[in-house]
Amino acid sequence: MERDQSMNEKVDFLIIGAGVAGLSAAIRLQNYGHVLMLAKNTVTDCNTDKAAGGVSCVWSDNDSFDKHVEDTLIAGDGLCNEEVVRSIVKEGPERIKDLIDWGIEFDKLPDGRYNLAKEGGHSKRRIFHVKDLTGHAVLEVLLSKAREFSNIIIREWNIAINLYGKDNKCLGVYVLDRKKNEIYTIYAKAIILATGGAGKTYLYTSNPDAASGDGIAMAYRMGAKIANMEFMQFHPTCLYHPYAKNALISESLRGEGGVLIDKRGRKFMMDYHELGDLAPRDIVSRAIDDVMKKTGDDNVLLDISFKDPAFLKKRFPGINNTCLKYGIDFTKEPIPVVPAAHYLCGGIVADIHGRTNIKDLYAIGECSCTGLHGANRLASNSLLEGLVCGTKCGIYVGEKYKNKENHAVKIPDWHEGCAVDPTEAVVINQNWDEIRRVMQNYVGIVRTDKRLKRAWHRLNLIDDEIEQYYWDFRITSDLIELRNLCMVARLMLKCARARRESRGIHFNLDCPNKSDLIRDTVVQYYW
Repeated sequence: MERDQSMNEKVDFLIIGAGVAGLSAAIRLQNYGHVLMLAKNTVTDCNTDKAAGGVSCVWSDNDSFDKHVEDTLIAGDGLCNEEVVRSIVKEGPERIKDLIDWGIEFDKLPDGRYNLAKEGGHSKRRIFHVKDLTGHAVLEVLLSKAREFSNIIIREWNIAINLYGKDNKCLGVYVLDRKKNEIYTIYAKAIILATGGAGKTYLYTSNPDAASGDGIAMAYRMGAKIANMEFMQFHPTCLYHPYAKNALISESLRGEGGVLIDKRGRKFMMDYHELGDLAPRDIVSRAIDDVMKKTGDDNVLLDISFKDPAFLKKRFPGINNTCLKYGIDFTKEPIPVVPAAHYLCGGIVADIHGRTNIKDLYAIGECSCTGLHGANRLASNSLLEGLVCGTKCGIYVGEKYKNKENHAVKIPDWHEGCAVDPTEAVVINQNWDEIRRVMQNYVGIVRTDKRLKRAWHRLNLIDDEIEQYYWDFRITSDLIELRNLCMVARLMLKCARARRESRGIHFNLDCPNKSDLIRDTVVQYYW
């Protein structure tokens, strides 16, 4: 890798993001050239690390690819691409074998068989897990494997500002080195976006602070097609506590027998779905939302205290430690929970190899929209997608560009404002907080046309203010994220207002029925 005096760096392949999808791609790509990975914070500050549940994969004799496909299609509520679903599901066992070969230790039963869990929407036990810390374990194994190769460089504390290209071709990217506080440019044969989700557009979320939708916003500004942004999946059960931040209570807790109750002790899920507490996430989230509105309570309760305490502590050490931190012993009392923004089913339109409508620009993982999740993601299909599509993208990109010269590209310098405002942090925090509150209150689990219209009006005003501020003042990582956050929130609203039906995660009281017209909601910026 080279960087000349004008701060213009050349690499073979650039991956923006270092979670499950990006690392899976890098491990394959290193066979074809040098790979640079950018992580805007530390490598562990990503959704992968926080994924508590597991990896869905057909493994046992009483399961089948057809059953996994069927469960995925049912959850996706008519918008899944069945060909994509089948391809990803069938490749699952190979990717699980990779992780096992690289040292991951999935939980096992006393007889040596894998202790496969069952989660909402799944008809069979097919969830590989490492207690309730699966994402962290997957990330550790992938990082360890990636660090075996000198061709892979992971650069932390570097945030992408914007993509650069012309003639529908992505040529490079502007980057802010947060440690040195300097801007430089990178050009590469291919650029892969693996930037994760956008849960921070909402006030309550299971996502880390890094999930501000950066890749989606950058790709949209480049002219990439973006689809189905109205489908933000809310996880039904995040810990409700004034000091708890991003504390996810895994769905696997309900898979092991946990039940949802209101504050009066009444079990309510059978009133909403025949699967009760194991209903798909959108059903459970709306049920909790309905109970909270009817009772006036701020939260509901998740109870599994009737199970053996020793089993609970062994199976759920992460949840146990988190709850104890906030004075809750979940082996003796119910856990207060509330739905929170969790997973974005829409994103940059891409195929299973990561290809977008922009030449040399690829998108994988949560920032992409492949057709796997449709209108609602099936639990634990996200790590599966990251492993499969990341691997496919790495091999495809490597083969396509292996004989291509990486000619020098002159990327214009980034022109930023030079003013420094001592109240900058206050302004950013104000806009950040307002965006998230507008989204939480007006673009939440249950929507109406009036709420969506109000949100659209307010976010447009905020966007105008951000754009003026963005070009007048010296750029910072907070300002980059704020701009992207507002852009993604407006894309979510644009898609939500365009979908005149209720389907999957998207539920609008003014359009409560499902339309006979099955379509994706696609938006694109034209220069």
